[in-house]
Amino acid sequence: MSGILGKKFPTPVLRPMAPFYIAGGIIFYGINSLATALMNTDEYKHDPRNPAVKSGKVAAH
Repeated sequence: MSGILGKKFPTPVLRPMAPFYIAGGIIFYGINSLATALMNTDEYKHDPRNPAVKSGKVAAH
């Protein structure tokens, strides 16, 4: 009986996809760093839409 999903094949997934996982992590880190840097600029530091103002990290005007 092969089960509901059919026969299992020993297909490697992690090793061939590892460069894509690593690149995705690097891109995520870069975008997060850029967004944080832009969020802390003088132009948007006191904007009410800024999440830091809502959480109380930056004093609102």
